[in-house]
This record gives sequence, C-alpha cells and structure tokens, in this order.
Amino acid sequence: MSSESIARQIRRILLGLSLAVGVAGCQVRPLHDGVPGRAENLGSIAYSQADSRVGQEVRNQLIFLTGGGAGEPAAPQYTVDMKVESRTMGVLLEQSSDVPKAGRVIVSADYTLTRTSDGTVLRAGRRQIVAPVDYPEQEFAKLRAIRDAEDRGAHQLAELIRADIATIIGR
Repeated sequence: MSSESIARQIRRILLGLSLAVGVAGCQVRPLHDGVPGRAENLGSIAYSQADSRVGQEVRNQLIFLTGGGAGEPAAPQYTVDMKVESRTMGVLLEQSSDVPKAGRVIVSADYTLTRTSDGTVLRAGRRQIVAPVDYPEQEFAKLRAIRDAEDRGAHQLAELIRADIATIIGR
C-alpha cells in the first residue's frame, strides 16, 4: 500500500468517527405522543376569550389542536392568555395607478402560558405569521382574499403556539 492510500483510509476513518460523534448528540422525541400524561396535559388548557374574528380563529384552532376535538376542559391545569392582532399591507403597486396588486396579511399574537394551580408563568412569547395575498379588481373579491389570508395566517399561528406550549408542558 502506498502512503497516499493509507492517508486516504485514515481520512475516511476520521470522517466516519466525526460524523458518528456528531450524530450521537442528536435526539428525536415526540412532543407529547407516547409519553403518559403529556397528551392529557395538552387537553387541559383553557384559552382566553378572543376580541376579534382572527383572534377567534386562532383560539378555535388551538382548542381543536390541543384538545383533539374534545373542546375545552372543565377543570383546566393551564391557561393561555392571548392578544391576537392582524394587519394588511400592500407590497406590489401597479405602475399606472399606484394601486396594490399583491400584499400580505400579518397575524401576530402575544401569549402567556400559566399553571392554574399556583399561577406560575411558564412561558410568555410572541409569534407572527405572514400570509401573502393577491388583490383582485373587484372589491368584494379583494375583501374575501384578505379574509382567506387572515384565516390561513390564524391557522398557521395556532400551529406555532401549540408547538411552543407542547414543548413547555412536555418538559
């Protein structure tokens, strides 16, 4: 064997060892599935009342995602206080009339997860989703497109908040 082939074999072995060490630190574990008590904890969350249509969409989606379709619990172990906001902005102007032809809907929420038994704040956070929207010529179609973008954003925002909550409760 030549010294070049030995050096190549040593490099391969070192590369394999470094990959093995790097992968050994990785863990994949479910947020709540398969672990006793965690799925039940997600189902024992109460959510604050919404003060807007988009806030109600986020709230309803969270209740469905965390409760598995069972609704809100009678005796919650946790409460989530949320303030949801939505705003629309035009981003692409038509050259001849300076009228937006495309835009985005930004749905954001400030939320606080609290343990009901002792009032301990487990997590306070802010999440935001940007949903793109195309503005048609008709006014009603434009309003409907904005509403659809708000709904998409609300559902995506609920998924993010649910993941945050599952991470905290799963600890």
